[in-house]
Parts: sequence; C-alpha cells; structure tokens
Amino acid sequence: MSALDDLLAANKRYAASFTKGDLAAPPTRKVAVLTCMDARLDPERFLGLEEGDAHVIRNAGGRASDDAIRSLVISYKLLDTREFLVIHHDDCGMLTHTNEQIREILRRDLNADASGIDFLPFSDLDESVREDVQTIRSSPLIADDIEVRGFVYDVKSGRLREVE
Repeated sequence: MSALDDLLAANKRYAASFTKGDLAAPPTRKVAVLTCMDARLDPERFLGLEEGDAHVIRNAGGRASDDAIRSLVISYKLLDTREFLVIHHDDCGMLTHTNEQIREILRRDLNADASGIDFLPFSDLDESVREDVQTIRSSPLIADDIEVRGFVYDVKSGRLREVE
C-alpha cells in the first residue's frame, strides 16, 4: 500500500466520526499563522489550536511570498482575522540552499529553466523573520492595525522564541 493509500484510509476513519461540519469559516481566534511546510512542525499542536481556531498558511521557509500575502489579505479582509504570526524554524532547508543551487538542480534533472523564480532562501534565520514581518507590515494590502509578530520555532525543544 502506498503512502497515499494510507492517508486515504486514515481519512475514511476520521470522517466516520467527524462532528465538526458546522464550524464557521472565520477562525474563532481571529489569527492567521504563516509558517514553514517542514513536516517536523505541527503548528496546530505547538500553538494549542483546534479546528476552526486559526488560518495556517504554509510554504517552504514560511516566507511572506506574494501568494502568502494573498492568503493573509483574504484571511483578514474576508474572514476577519486581526493578528498574524510569522514562524520560521531552526534547521530549515531554506537555510542550506541558494537560488542558484535550486535552479541548477532543476536544470540538471529536468532541463527546466527556473531563472525567473526566487525560491526565497535565506542565510540568517532571525533576519528572515524580521524581513517577512516587515514585508507583511509594509504591504499596501494589509491594514496598519493588524498585529504582526515573528517567531523562531526550535525543532529540538518545541519552543517558540520571539524575534524583535
């Protein structure tokens, strides 16, 4: 059985006892979380969230990309969130690769030209958090009264550390 088959079987078990179909679309805690897609991060668990509590937006590095901004705009303008958390983490793969390395891998393996793509790697973890918080705060699409705070998640301890 493939991993996908295992996931689909797990979904059948989940759906058999599912009782939360009446949750409203707006998150009850009025918060959106932007974080990395790394499988070691379980933001719902480490933030104490349940279904319906928050929007969780994930991408490689937890970066404030154009698409992440799009999701945050929809979150606050259409679904009434009022606070954003940006959470990066230590031992992130985006700390270990450059745009040039990723582009070369794609060229070598797929003969694909990814020269126009910024994969948003970074070399300084705290600075990347500050950059993303600033990107969100300075976006003309995000209201000034939305609170935006940045954190680093420690994959060894499970603790969050706020980045000033």
